[in-house]
Amino acid sequence: MSKAGKQLRLGLFIQSTGHHAAAWRHPETATGQSHNIRYYQQLAQEAERGKFDLLFLADDLAVPLPFKSALTDRYGKLEPLTLLSNLAAVTKHIGLAATLSTTFNEPYHAARKFASLDHISDGRAAWNVVTSALNDEAHNFGQQNILNHELRYDRADEFLQVVKGLWDSWEEDAVQADKASGQYFDEAKVHALNHKGTFFSVQGPLNVARPVQGRPVIIQAGSSETGQQFAAKNADVVFTVQNDLDKAKRFYSQVKQLAQSHNRSSDDIKIMPGLFPIIGDTQAEAEAHFRQLQDLVDRKIGTALLGGVFDNIDLSGYEDDELFPELEEADGTRSRFQLVMETARREGLTVREVYLRFASARGHLTVIGTAEQIADRMELWLREGAADGFNIMPPYMPGGMTDFIDKVIPILQQRGLFRTEYAGETLREHLGLSRPASVHSRAANGEEV
Repeated sequence: MSKAGKQLRLGLFIQSTGHHAAAWRHPETATGQSHNIRYYQQLAQEAERGKFDLLFLADDLAVPLPFKSALTDRYGKLEPLTLLSNLAAVTKHIGLAATLSTTFNEPYHAARKFASLDHISDGRAAWNVVTSALNDEAHNFGQQNILNHELRYDRADEFLQVVKGLWDSWEEDAVQADKASGQYFDEAKVHALNHKGTFFSVQGPLNVARPVQGRPVIIQAGSSETGQQFAAKNADVVFTVQNDLDKAKRFYSQVKQLAQSHNRSSDDIKIMPGLFPIIGDTQAEAEAHFRQLQDLVDRKIGTALLGGVFDNIDLSGYEDDELFPELEEADGTRSRFQLVMETARREGLTVREVYLRFASARGHLTVIGTAEQIADRMELWLREGAADGFNIMPPYMPGGMTDFIDKVIPILQQRGLFRTEYAGETLREHLGLSRPASVHSRAANGEEV
């Protein structure tokens, strides 16, 4: 394929042993490293060698007790903001993104933590804004049940507006540190927030100066209708589960149009579906790599992963060769539930076929083939308006990541689809996003706020 003018944005989604549910059993996986800081430092430096825009750490707030027998490394991992603060010290360019829930945190905590990370990293912080979806998480915070889907998003919207207000509470030049006059900061440029809303009452100002990026990059990962509305209003980047080109194009178009309805440019929001690559020197070798991983999937792990999506629905009573049952939608991860159910119905999948498919990529786009074929698919989605880039999900670590860096990225670079060197300093610059002005400077300039 010929060179394209538009370039891909690439994130690296890190799970300690990899994204395949059986990755920890793979003979080339670095098992037992989920609490080893030196291991993560090496991964981050490798990702920076590959010129990724950002690396991303997901998070959750519970160990799913109904599935204790199926627990793997993904349920025992370091707190991501603590980890990213360390990784900021051993990297220079790559963005550092972490999940933090709006359901079981307070806005002041979130604003302070991400502002701190942005200063520590010289402007490379990103926040994946999520609403916790499982009752297991509620049980760790004195609640019997999770908030319903719409209420969670209402809370998340107010939460994010408070956080943005706190980030804006210090103007750019508020700190004077004038030894001669004895004035440390200009009082007129440090603002109380005095927010009183449905869910939160926050005085402010924040006790951290305005972030280096103005505001850390905001990521949103919900694909439901409510999630799309939230993303269109608030997000700089959308992580989404898409595995069909035509549906991905519709999603891409919908979110961009919704963004414009909020007086934003379509370029202000980057759509980055998850991509699960299985790479071989030949198609047959790639397929053999995939079969090797699939053969390592234990039934209890596969059904446990599905049970988490279906809010702890127990699938142990269904035989592997039964058609996947019709299940009532729980109030958990709605978009993922719908994706799994629609795929199972459309293709007439059995219980085993569903959990094997979900154990590999959890519904994300899977490409099994040579590096050239994977690059072809990425370019096609970029050209067709289905993606601005991808969140890469290596099947096992570190080999799956290294293969992508050494085999796929050079092809993308040769085609002019991906950077050969970092050009900017901050994550916003990497992603081609503008630095937002504070609400106070916009008001001073007579702009609508």
